[in-house]
Amino acid sequence: MPLHAHDIVIIGGGLAGLRAAIAAHDAGRDVAILSKVHPLRSHSVAAQGGINAALGNAPGGEHDRWQDHAFDTVKGSDYLADQDAVEILCSEAPAAVFELEHMGTVFSRLEDGRIAQRPFGGAGFPRTCYAADRTGHNLLHTLYQQLAARGVRVYEEFFVTSLATDDGRCTGCVALDIATGELHGFAAGAILLATGGYGRLYARSTNAVINTGDGAALAYGAGALLEDMEFVQFHPTTLYGTNILISEGARGEGGILVNSRGERFMRDYAAKAMELAPRDIVARAIQTEIDAGRGFDGGYVLLDLTHLGSDKINERLPGIRQIAMDFAGVDPIEKTIPVQPGQHYSMGGVATDNDGRTSLPGLYAAGECACVSVHGANRLGGNSLLETVVFGRRTGEAMSRSASVRVHPCPSLDAQLVTERARVDRLLARTGGSRVAPIRQELQAAMFRDFGIFREERQMRRGLDTLAGLREESRSVGLSSRETRYNFGLVAALELQAMTMIAEPVALGALAREESRGSHSRTDFPARDDVRFLRHTMARLVNNKTMLDQKPVTITHYPVKERTY
Repeated sequence: MPLHAHDIVIIGGGLAGLRAAIAAHDAGRDVAILSKVHPLRSHSVAAQGGINAALGNAPGGEHDRWQDHAFDTVKGSDYLADQDAVEILCSEAPAAVFELEHMGTVFSRLEDGRIAQRPFGGAGFPRTCYAADRTGHNLLHTLYQQLAARGVRVYEEFFVTSLATDDGRCTGCVALDIATGELHGFAAGAILLATGGYGRLYARSTNAVINTGDGAALAYGAGALLEDMEFVQFHPTTLYGTNILISEGARGEGGILVNSRGERFMRDYAAKAMELAPRDIVARAIQTEIDAGRGFDGGYVLLDLTHLGSDKINERLPGIRQIAMDFAGVDPIEKTIPVQPGQHYSMGGVATDNDGRTSLPGLYAAGECACVSVHGANRLGGNSLLETVVFGRRTGEAMSRSASVRVHPCPSLDAQLVTERARVDRLLARTGGSRVAPIRQELQAAMFRDFGIFREERQMRRGLDTLAGLREESRSVGLSSRETRYNFGLVAALELQAMTMIAEPVALGALAREESRGSHSRTDFPARDDVRFLRHTMARLVNNKTMLDQKPVTITHYPVKERTY
C-alpha cells in the first residue's frame, strides 16, 4: 500500500480547498489536494447567483459599507452567527473580490467598467457581484488555473476513507484510489477538510451527488466536534421535478412568485422585502402556500420572469433560461417556471475557530464543510462563495504557519491502512445483504419528511427510530461487483456509512432545539427563544453515540433584535 508525505494535505478540490492550497503553496509549503472528482467537477461549479462584497458599485448601493454587510449577515442568521467571524468575512470581502478579478475572473460589468452588483435576499444594498448566472463556474476555473500554474499536486479520484491520529493529533489520512482500488496513506503536518456540505442526506436537494458529508463524517469519527448540524437551508426556488437550482439572481433581477390563484403571495409573509426576503422565509412561504392548497398539483408555485424581457434574461440569466428549457420545457422569456423548495446548504459542519482549526489538533476545515459560524441559523445568498475564498485563504495561511514537515515512518497511519484495507475487503467480499440504493433512498426520504422545512417532536422521534435502523443496516450492505477498479458501488457504500453517521447529529440537534430560529422551524415551538437557545449546538461522538452540548454565540457590535423584513 503506497505511502506519501506532504506538509499539507487538503481533502476537497472546490473553491475553499483550491484557495487554501494557493495560500499554502505561496507560503512555501509542499501541498497536495485529494479529490474524489476532478476539481472542476466540485460542487462549487454549480453556484449561480454571485458573491457578496460592499463595493458600492450598483445604483442605490453607493453608501454600502462592510459594516452594513455584516449587520445584514447577522440579522439574516437570526442572530446565531458569531459576529467576530462575520466581521472578518465582510471586512475582507472587497479585497477578496478584487483579488479574484485580478486572478482572471470575468465578472459582469457596468457600462463604466466596474464590477456589476445585483440585489439579493436579506441585503440592505445591491452588493452581490456576479458573472451572469454562472459565478461559481467562473471562480472555480479561475482558481484551478492558478493552481495549475503553481504545479500543486492533485490526486484526482481519491476518496478519503479515514483520518489517522497520533497522541491526540491528526497526522494523516487513508484514501481509496478509485481508478485502481488501491489504498494509499498520506502523512501530513496538517490536514484540511474542504469537502462541501451534506445535502444528499435529503430527498429533494440542489446538491451534486458527491455532497454526502464526507468531511463531517471523517472529523466526527476522529473525535472532532460538529456544530449546529440541525441548521439546514432549503432554497425556495428549485426546479419542480428535478430540484435543479433556480438562482436567487432570478428574483434579484425582478422575478416574482405567484400561487395557483395568480396571487403574488410574498406580500403576506414579508410585505417590505417580498421575494427578496431571506431564503428561510421565502421557502416557508412557498411551502405554506402549497400545504394550504394554493399551489399547483404536484406541489409547486410559479416564478415569473416574463416581464423582464428577452434582453435582460439572455444577458443576466442565460443559464437559468437554458435549465428551464432543457429540464422543464419552459422558456422563461415566454412562460413561468415551476419551482418548489429543496435542500440547498448546510449551515452546520465541523466546528472551527476563525483560522479553520478544529478541536482536533492538526485538523482544519473550511468552506461549507466547516462551521466557523458566519451563517448561524440561515445563510444569505452570495455569502457562501465569499466564505470559501476568505476562510480558504485564512486557513491555508494558518496551516502554513503551524504545520510541521511530515516524514515517514508514521505508525498510526500504517495501522489505519491495515484497518481500512480490512474494512474495504469485507465490503467487497459481501455479495449478499442489503443494497446501498434502497437504504440511501429511505434515508433521504426520512430526512426530508421528518427533519425538513417544518419540524415537530413526534415526527422527529419517529424519524430517529428510522435513522437508527438504517445506520445498523448500512453496516452490512453487500455489493454487486467485487471488481476493485472503478467500483463506484464500493464508493457509494462508504458514502452511505458516512451519511448515516452524520444524520444522527442533524436529527438530535433538531429535536433538542425547542424553538424556531432561521431555517429551523418547529411547529410545536414557533417562537425564537433567546434565553435557552441563543447558543450553538455542539455534537461529539462518544462510544459510537452522539452527545450534545452548547456553546455561547459571540456577540460584538450587533445586539440581538427581532428579525423582521
